[in-house]
Amino acid sequence: MAAARGCPPAGSGDRALAELLLEFSRAQYRAKDGGGGAAAAKVERIERRCLELFGRDYRYSVIPNAHGEVCAHYPRHIVLLERDVGVGRDPFESTVQVGKLQDLINRSKMARCRGRFVCPVILYKGKHICRSATLAGWGELYGRTGYNYIFSGGSDDAWADAEDISEEDSALRNADSQLFDKVRGHDIKLLRYLSVRYICDLMVENKKVKFGLNVTSSEKVDKAQRYADFTLLSIPYPGCEFFKEYKDRDYTAEGLIFNWKQDYVDAPLSIPVSLTQSLNIDWSEYQSWDLVQQTQNYLKLLISIINSDDDSGLLVHCISGWDRTPLFISLLRLSLWADGLIHASLEPSEILYLTVAYDWFLFGHMLVDRLSKGEEIFFFCFNFLKHITSEEFSAVKSQRRKSLPPSFTLEEICMLKQRDRGSTTSLSSDFSLGMESSPGAAGSFTYEAVELMPAGAQAQAAWRKSCASSPQAVLWSRAQQSEDRLPSAGMGEVKSSSSSSSTHSDNFLRIGSSPLEVPRSRLVSASDRESRLEEVRSAFLASYSRTIGLKAVPPSPSGAIGGLLEQFVRGVGLRGSSTL
Repeated sequence: MAAARGCPPAGSGDRALAELLLEFSRAQYRAKDGGGGAAAAKVERIERRCLELFGRDYRYSVIPNAHGEVCAHYPRHIVLLERDVGVGRDPFESTVQVGKLQDLINRSKMARCRGRFVCPVILYKGKHICRSATLAGWGELYGRTGYNYIFSGGSDDAWADAEDISEEDSALRNADSQLFDKVRGHDIKLLRYLSVRYICDLMVENKKVKFGLNVTSSEKVDKAQRYADFTLLSIPYPGCEFFKEYKDRDYTAEGLIFNWKQDYVDAPLSIPVSLTQSLNIDWSEYQSWDLVQQTQNYLKLLISIINSDDDSGLLVHCISGWDRTPLFISLLRLSLWADGLIHASLEPSEILYLTVAYDWFLFGHMLVDRLSKGEEIFFFCFNFLKHITSEEFSAVKSQRRKSLPPSFTLEEICMLKQRDRGSTTSLSSDFSLGMESSPGAAGSFTYEAVELMPAGAQAQAAWRKSCASSPQAVLWSRAQQSEDRLPSAGMGEVKSSSSSSSTHSDNFLRIGSSPLEVPRSRLVSASDRESRLEEVRSAFLASYSRTIGLKAVPPSPSGAIGGLLEQFVRGVGLRGSSTL
């Protein structure tokens, strides 16, 4: 037990992650539980570290939530990312003003379960990827607004089914409707201000029912159709209880299929056809998918949505927004990072720390409770990274492919850039290569708009032949990536307050000063994406096993070690510290 709970004698990144996981596994974070003491000091260090990591690549503002007055189980420093400052000129900048956002949040927070309002957490190509809980039902709304109505037998939609309504009931119905119009109206204003168009609902229920009462609702069953102007996606995904089966199967997700025939499961999968045409997925088979395939396909869908050509944002939510929601938010953050599209200056240990601390811990995931019940959705998230390393999960794949001419592959374009790298004013006489910067790390560019004009088929063939025999024909590699990384030294210190932006945006370093200089490129290849995600997964497994540990399943008659524990012993080099 003592060995499993000790901090590893490793580098500062490993030690910081271990301290975070230990704190996470001992107590649930609550903003309202601030104050003094050693525990509070540890939380403050975690919060400061998150702000520092956000500040590496972004200008941001902070919405104060010091005592949980905005939301009791949201971060005490709610970060609004405003602009990626990793490149000299970034066309993608949020138009959201923190003052107006804070006002809309205060007005709208009652609309969502537990007051967990729509909160932007990722900025990608100027789009806000948001998280929240589902819509509050009538019971929670009336309870929080002072109405003594929770046991009256009504519900927010039940009135529509009643045939004989008395005068007294009619008055209650009008009050009910007015209350929902008001609070959900504010919620809709917040969504529109954040330019959210797509709402992805992970609930397997239309409404959450407890003790015979509808305690939550959802946009898809709002009888007044207040959310009709949004694109609603019902993508039902098993709740945290299902992940006990994952743990009981020796942490094996392959072949683990959710039972869709349970009585409470009444939300079918529903996705507009326009969003599924390019994915080559048979969505009618979703009830036969195992946990791996279901998670993969949902992630592909989310990446496809945020990679669309419009400027619309995305909201992801489940019921309370602290189990399934951080699972997909974290996978999105890590996937986009692995492509070099967000948080591009962060190392694997740093992006891992940020997503564990901010997306899970500070947004109120109840790890202590989940571990006590064996519902290990948190562990599943990071172990699942091994299933999304291929290019089919890359957000840059479609951007690159759609602009490349059919006669050239992406690798050949990279080789062309390598060959002509010595010139800052011209390229090969046979070709003209136009580049457009994309929001990535400092000094980071991707070939999102490539215009290649060959002199003809013979020129193309000759170029390919010369590249094949040239020692300079080297594919983009991790060594090249590290060479192109902008040093973090010299970055201005992050400064934030309750309503002011961090002010380091004018201090960041830029590569080159000539407007004609061809910028150094950081094109993340499929193999590079895989290695980056594997580094994150390996770091998580090592730190998790030394701090929290896994609960081993009963041994088989042969006495063989469980599959995942065996991975630890062989792959991470641990001896006996992976069990509690």
